[in-house]
Amino acid sequence: MTTNQQTFVRFNGKEIEVRPVMMDSAIAVDRKQSAARAVKFFDVRKGDEIVVAHQGIRVVPVQRTTSHTDVFQFINASIPADEPKSAVIRELAGELRRARAAGGKIAIVAGPAIVRTGAGEHLERLIELGYVDRLFAGNAFVVFDVERALFGTSLGVSAERAFAAGGHENQMRAINVLRESGGVVGAVKKKIVTRGVMHACVRRKVDVVLTGSIRDEGPIPGVTTDVVEAQKIMRDKLADVTHVLLLGALQHSLAVAAMLAPTVKTVCVDIDSSAVDKAIEHQPLQSIGLVTDVEPFLRELADCLASNDDGEK
Repeated sequence: MTTNQQTFVRFNGKEIEVRPVMMDSAIAVDRKQSAARAVKFFDVRKGDEIVVAHQGIRVVPVQRTTSHTDVFQFINASIPADEPKSAVIRELAGELRRARAAGGKIAIVAGPAIVRTGAGEHLERLIELGYVDRLFAGNAFVVFDVERALFGTSLGVSAERAFAAGGHENQMRAINVLRESGGVVGAVKKKIVTRGVMHACVRRKVDVVLTGSIRDEGPIPGVTTDVVEAQKIMRDKLADVTHVLLLGALQHSLAVAAMLAPTVKTVCVDIDSSAVDKAIEHQPLQSIGLVTDVEPFLRELADCLASNDDGEK
C-alpha cells in the first residue's frame, strides 16, 4: 500500500519516481517505458506488473521547514474549542491572500452544517472575493442551500431556528426545482435561484464537484452517483490544489484528505474534535485543525479578507 509521499522504485539499476502520488494504492511498472505509476486496485488490469513487498522502494517524506514563516509551521495539532482562534484565523487570511497572489488553487469541502448554521452568507463572501477556486460537496449541501435560497429554510427549519410551515416539504420542493431546471446552473440562468452559495459559485465560475451518498434524496442533476467514477473525478480536480478548507463535512473531508499531495496546506474546522483529528492526520506537517462551529470561523475569515482587500483598493 502506497503513501501520499514522494516514492521511488528501483528498476534496472536506477530509480524511477512513481507518478502520481496516491495513498492506499499499488505500484504498476511499465518495463518498456521505464515508468512506474500508482494505481487503485479497481484500475489494475490483466497483464499489469505490480510491485510486491518492500525491497527496492524508497519513500521521501516531506520535511518540516524551520523558517516559521507561516501559520502552518508553528501549529502542529488541532486547537481545542476552549482556546482563542482569532490570531490563527488572521494568519490564515494572510496565507490565503498570498496563495491567491501566487496563482495557487484554493478548494473548499463544504458540509450541510454551513447552511444550517447560517454560515452560507460568509462562504458566499469568500467566493465573491475570489478566494474559492473549487468547491467539493455532496447532494445534501446543494439541496439545503437552494432550499434556503427559495424558502428561507434548511431541512424545514427557518433561519430563526423555528420550524416552518410545510417542514420537510420544502426540501422536496427544492429538489424538484433543481431536477426540473436541469441542475443548479439551469436554475440560476432561469433566475429561479437568485442567491445562496451555489448561486455565487455559478456567478463567479467556481468549479463545483458534487458526489452522491447512499442516503441522498434525489439526487439532483450534476451529482456523480457512481462511487468509483466520483473518486476519479475528485482525484483529478485535486491534482493542482494548493490549499484546502475542510468545513463541517466529516466523511467528505476524510475522502478528500486521503487524496491530497503532502504539500497541500489543509485546514479542518468542525465542532467534533475527533473529526478534526481524523481529517488532519493525513497531512501532519501541513495541517491546522480548529474545533469550533463553522459559522464564527467563516464570518471572521471573511471579515479579515474583506477588510484587507478593501484596504488595497
